[in-house]
Amino acid sequence: MEAYYYNQLDKSGQAAYHAMLTGLRAIAPAFPVPRLEPGQLSEIFLKLRLDHPEIFYAVRFTYRYYPQASSVEMVPEYLFEKSKIQEHQKAMTARIQKLTRPAMGLSDREKEQFVHDFICRNVRYDKLKKPYSHEIIGPLGQGVGVCEGIAKTVKVLCDALGIWCMVALSEANPEQGVKYRHAWNIVKLEGAYYHLDATFDNTLGKAGPIRYDYFNLNDEKLLRDHEPLLYPAPACTTGDRFYYREKKLSFTKLEDVEKRAAQAIRKNQPLIFHWRGGPLTRNAIAELTAALETAARRKELHPRIGLNWPQAVFQVSFVNQTPDQELTEEQANEGETL
Repeated sequence: MEAYYYNQLDKSGQAAYHAMLTGLRAIAPAFPVPRLEPGQLSEIFLKLRLDHPEIFYAVRFTYRYYPQASSVEMVPEYLFEKSKIQEHQKAMTARIQKLTRPAMGLSDREKEQFVHDFICRNVRYDKLKKPYSHEIIGPLGQGVGVCEGIAKTVKVLCDALGIWCMVALSEANPEQGVKYRHAWNIVKLEGAYYHLDATFDNTLGKAGPIRYDYFNLNDEKLLRDHEPLLYPAPACTTGDRFYYREKKLSFTKLEDVEKRAAQAIRKNQPLIFHWRGGPLTRNAIAELTAALETAARRKELHPRIGLNWPQAVFQVSFVNQTPDQELTEEQANEGETL
């Protein structure tokens, strides 16, 4: 298990983190923690819960202190009574073991996709934002979650499969319409780091095939539609494991798009592809649309196109009737809250 945020703390922060972890694992009603500024304690509590998604039952805390004391008494707020927490812990442990058992013999890259696909197939984005949707108990126990719960679930499953994984956070940006923080993951494969946003792929693919638009992005591509990180994280500098490039679905030529569209039509399948043949301008989109129309017309069909513009990913289905709207811009994020 990677305790990334613990390793970024100074010695006093690590001491407070360790005291919190010990008390929370014991499900203690109150316990002493080295005295730090209130803002520091809150930040350490947040970072601990990102490092340890299995601490799903502690959501907030208050504390008591005496003026000359070197420690404070931390009083956690638990989601459930102690006996209920222990029941949920057993259920979560069994669920994780059962889920990951079939993937144990896979490569790290295959394990990563196994976890991603589990989220996309089995977890529904929870617009009601129930308290448990922010924790692993939502996705693993109820099949619902928001970005925080989904990212923590990805981490706990990667931890169980032996893949280096951390939860990354971005800050809100109300001026740009980003009301809340967002959470996703960074994974390490063969010594290199990659961004993995299962929440964004989940919301894109909710009505069709699994999407991989946010599967192993580098920093540059991720920041096209994510806010900067709240806390420093390892640099993701390479795009060589990006899903569509690995699957040879990343095109630079219009004729390749047209050829793959013809193959998809013959197989009666949708086509999902990434465009890297230059900036995705209006003119470029018009040319790509024309290439798709050419392939479709040969079979008396019409393309219905969804476009994730920031990541230059197209999802195309081929239909008998002219669609009301030939091209629709897709929104990957549905208003996350953290």
